[in-house]
Amino acid sequence: MKFRTIETLFVILALVTLTVPARVAAAEDTNAPASNTKTEEPKPETKEERDARMKWWREARFGMFIHWGLYAVPAGTWNGKQIGGIGEWIMNNGKIPMKDYANFATQFDPTKFNADTWVKTAKDAGMKYMVITSKHHDGFAMFHSKTSPYNIYDATPFKRDPLAELSAACKKQGMKLGFYYSQCQDWGHPGGAIYGTQWDPGQAGDYDEYLKTIALPQVKEILSNYGPVAALWWDTPKDMSKERAEPFVQAVKKLQPNIIMNNRLGGGFAGDTETPEQFIPATGFKGRDWETCMTMNDTWGYKSYDNDWKSTATLLHNLCDIASKGGNYLLNVGPTAEGVFPDPILQRLKEIGTWMKANGESIYGTSASPFKKLSWGRSTQKPGKLYLHVFNWPADGKLLVPMSNKVTRAYLLTDPGTELTSTATDTGAVIQVPATAPDPIVSVVVAEIDGTPQPLDAGLQQDDNGTIRLNASDADIVGGTAKLEGGGESNIGYWLDVNDYVQWKVKVTKAGSFQVDLNYACDKGSGGSEYKITAGDESVSGKIDETSSWGDYRTVHVGTLKVDNEGMVTFAVKPSSKPGQGVMNLRSVVLKPVQ
Repeated sequence: MKFRTIETLFVILALVTLTVPARVAAAEDTNAPASNTKTEEPKPETKEERDARMKWWREARFGMFIHWGLYAVPAGTWNGKQIGGIGEWIMNNGKIPMKDYANFATQFDPTKFNADTWVKTAKDAGMKYMVITSKHHDGFAMFHSKTSPYNIYDATPFKRDPLAELSAACKKQGMKLGFYYSQCQDWGHPGGAIYGTQWDPGQAGDYDEYLKTIALPQVKEILSNYGPVAALWWDTPKDMSKERAEPFVQAVKKLQPNIIMNNRLGGGFAGDTETPEQFIPATGFKGRDWETCMTMNDTWGYKSYDNDWKSTATLLHNLCDIASKGGNYLLNVGPTAEGVFPDPILQRLKEIGTWMKANGESIYGTSASPFKKLSWGRSTQKPGKLYLHVFNWPADGKLLVPMSNKVTRAYLLTDPGTELTSTATDTGAVIQVPATAPDPIVSVVVAEIDGTPQPLDAGLQQDDNGTIRLNASDADIVGGTAKLEGGGESNIGYWLDVNDYVQWKVKVTKAGSFQVDLNYACDKGSGGSEYKITAGDESVSGKIDETSSWGDYRTVHVGTLKVDNEGMVTFAVKPSSKPGQGVMNLRSVVLKPVQ
């Protein structure tokens, strides 16, 4: 049956709210053991068992996140106005009444959706797994849910189950499939709108009743009806106590014991993976599997007017940066209401796929870099091999690898038949590379070595012309708030503590006086932070003026800094005051010699 009016849908929703508890109880009775024999508690997972369960995920390194839901219909606009914020939050940000928002279901008919095409697009891009929103915060289920009729099968003209079709397509094409589920936050069902202020009387209700009658049964549905589920991605764990979380944990263990879960269920449940969002942690996570999720533009769910697309170069640099730190890259796409990926997404995925086809060996199944910093790019490794991802191709044709190991063989990954010469020096192995980079974005040099890598603390190198470049991606961050964001166009953001600072070790070969240029951004209302840029005992001071936003970067001349000594010198940026929200977003400090 297709719903002809939204009033009909809400009548059925009300009836479901009244009848679900009995249905859930019946389901639980059906699944109960036939006898009264007490079942034994499962034994704790051993390290070997965990490693086996996590093996495919650790080898994959690259996956696709899909935010698709009812919010694709308004596409960022409500009542003729563009609503700020991310697309999937339009119901909350626009304070759209439940009935008005649910009416989008009558317009949601994604007839151009093709599961095989989606999976092939991800596969051709070099992605090894997909995670799609089965239900986001708006409460609308993107699968045929028997728990609530507020779903794509029952409430829309589409009357198909995308999760079932994706499951079949993934199985056919050898792609792992995972589901995102918003367990704690649901603006479309009574009791679920706990995050922020409720704006519709219909959202009032008992939170525990919502968890019991909507969230838990739907989680059981997605874990029962679509075959093996590779990953379960929880989100926004507000007010989720240990007692509330336990039924979810037990349901997952019973229905999908081999699944991988993230750390956002709540209630103290650590999960299997850390999930940094929209930034790359400076050093990864020691002792924890982790996965950076990131958008291609500024939104997760589709917004028709968000054209702030990251370049393919940035996306590839991000992928290499994340892999070099032992993490996975979950790159988001936001399909349209018709069920297709926007052209800018397809273009970037195609370009990434071309690079991955030639260089995927340097990403899949690799371990984190043995080097703390590399001025020219990033590195991953496998036993006996280093994969050197060169972002900045050396103009002199000499690629310095700061390690004491002898390189037994070196070659370009795209041209393994042509060997490169290598020379051992006091600062590391120097590989002679071609004058021109074989790839305009990231070229990969393979260095084969005996034994495990033995890094040398070579620090950054002063340019031949005397310039000293201090990029955010090369900085050591000291403190608890500041974080490295991005990859190829990195910045140090979230600089909320005035006691945090950043520093670089540089091998200075030409001392003297330098003109200091600072490239930064600072949102309105956060200007006024005072800071010093230091080189040993010398320093130059500056004050941050606000720019139009945290993403609006400008370069300012700070002054002249004297560097007295040659050899290893520590440079730093240290704030002394912070009147606003944050110190700044710092991209780089460049010191040019004064003639």
